[in-house]
Amino acid sequence: MRFLRAPASGDPPVWLRITHTVIILLLLSVGLYYAFAKIAYHWNWGGIWIYRSRFVDGWLTTLGLSACALVLSVLLGLLAALARRSRILPLRQLSLVYVELIRGTPLLVQILIAFYVVANAFGLHDRFLSGVFILSIFAGAYISEIIRSGIESVGESQLESARAIGLSQIQIYRYVIFPQAIRQMLPPLSGQFVSLVKDSSLLSIISISELTLSAQQVNSYTYSALESYVPLAIGYLIVTLPLSWFSRVLEQRFRYET
Repeated sequence: MRFLRAPASGDPPVWLRITHTVIILLLLSVGLYYAFAKIAYHWNWGGIWIYRSRFVDGWLTTLGLSACALVLSVLLGLLAALARRSRILPLRQLSLVYVELIRGTPLLVQILIAFYVVANAFGLHDRFLSGVFILSIFAGAYISEIIRSGIESVGESQLESARAIGLSQIQIYRYVIFPQAIRQMLPPLSGQFVSLVKDSSLLSIISISELTLSAQQVNSYTYSALESYVPLAIGYLIVTLPLSWFSRVLEQRFRYET
């Protein structure tokens, strides 16, 4: 159908995208309604409403954890990516060991060892601060590889041309590499940021009062599992959807011919 096709010159109109999104959400809602009607599930929202402040507090903690870890993980990832490309062998090997060690082990194990062993050994007993460091170190390893692949996507001929006109290494990164690499990095970075927000749920095992722990506690009080975890899903969507939208805006901003 011609109505469903995107114009050859660019993206489909906004109204058409919104219409399709609404239709898909309505169909999904009808499907879920039918499924719950078949099992005759009786909702208990009244018992959940009593603990609404606990959900709000947990959501705000998750938001703070994610925001701090997002900034710190980008810095760690950038440093690790630059170290991986360094001419200094110890730096390259340190970055390699860091990335492979973090990517090769489960986050759950890293949280337990980092908090109950490493943090205690150094006298760091603040659970929120420990959670930020743990999430940042974990996500930083993945972000490091994303940044490194983006940098290496820039052709060697462009780097040689930049050196030929007398640009310093810092100027090459500033004016040649990063403007092109960031376009390649944005989609995977967006996915990694969304994963970082959801990975914060595992911090409930060290009793950080974030959104997942709040949902678990409310479930234990009310014995209403679905009613406790539906707000959990909505809370994460409120954080992750703007991240995805902002990433698409940036992709449009940096979309240009090379």
